[in-house]
Amino acid sequence: MTAPITVHRPSASGGRRVSVRTAGLDTDLGVAYSDADVEEFLRRAGLPEGVSLLDDPTWVDWSGDRGWDAGRH
Repeated sequence: MTAPITVHRPSASGGRRVSVRTAGLDTDLGVAYSDADVEEFLRRAGLPEGVSLLDDPTWVDWSGDRGWDAGRH
């Protein structure tokens, strides 16, 4: 099974698009610049335990590596 949440590769600005797949459709949740941003998007999507999901590959697929480009914030 594929993880329903994807944190995409960093863009040129350092932000990472976050999307969720439900019923076969991808919905963009926003562009994140930190774990806190991803957690907030997940909270708004109805997943208040977002912080505990970030390192769970059954929930979140990190395209590329798990890190953030700290120099671009």
